[in-house]
Amino acid sequence: MRSLARTRQSRAPCLTSVPSGGTGGSRHHPAAVHQNGPVDLIEALRTTGATREFTDRPVRDAVVARILDTARFAPSGGNAQSWRVVVVKDPELRVRLRELYLPGWHDYLAMGAAGLRPWAPLNDRAAEAAALASVPPEVSAAAGQGFAAHLDDVPVLLVVFSDLTALAAVDRDLDRYSFAGGASVYPFVWSMLLAARAEGLGGVLTTMLVRREDEVQRLLGAPRSWAVAAVVALGYPAAPPARLRRRPVAAFATVDRIDGPPLAETASPVMESDR
Repeated sequence: MRSLARTRQSRAPCLTSVPSGGTGGSRHHPAAVHQNGPVDLIEALRTTGATREFTDRPVRDAVVARILDTARFAPSGGNAQSWRVVVVKDPELRVRLRELYLPGWHDYLAMGAAGLRPWAPLNDRAAEAAALASVPPEVSAAAGQGFAAHLDDVPVLLVVFSDLTALAAVDRDLDRYSFAGGASVYPFVWSMLLAARAEGLGGVLTTMLVRREDEVQRLLGAPRSWAVAAVVALGYPAAPPARLRRRPVAAFATVDRIDGPPLAETASPVMESDR
């Protein structure tokens, strides 16, 4: 099978591995995890990343429904379950979402090329403006390729909304960027990705369309009180999952204070190779 949305690939969600022979057209990855049965939870968490390349094998509605049926048990503040999911199938709607997505992806790459973390709350806005005013040609060219350019082709396209009237945003009134409300919706999105892995699928969460929330709300018939939380693309991955690499515990966990001593870490011999 040909693969869709070709671009760089991190790795995908995990509870059951991709069945052998189910990833036609995939590329070999030296750290690929080859399994043919259920995957241990710890193994799943250590091999679950973002998949942006999929085969053209269709995903049945029953599979999507099972994924959502499992993900609905995710925690949320006050058990409000403030999420709403739109499964976008209409080709015209998909194309319009891609068109809304691409400018943000261009800006993301432009700021990254200038050495900025795109839209970081404490960024120098003048530096961002300068980065967007002088985008290298190769960056502009890259913005029109890969996953973003083929967003309308992904096998499953989900838009996740969150009801702002049901979020316990405890940091709402602080004099800084508010993010606590996300704790009531993003665990659900992560659970979707893990449940997708149990079905042999991979996927990716993206928040790029949050920047075009007004247009997305109008396009999909959402009221103003329903905020765009994420877009999730799912499909059968074009390559098997791989072991992820992350900072060691001592790099981010300290005792008693931020400047306290690092938490002592005793790595499991089985997992030592994952570093």
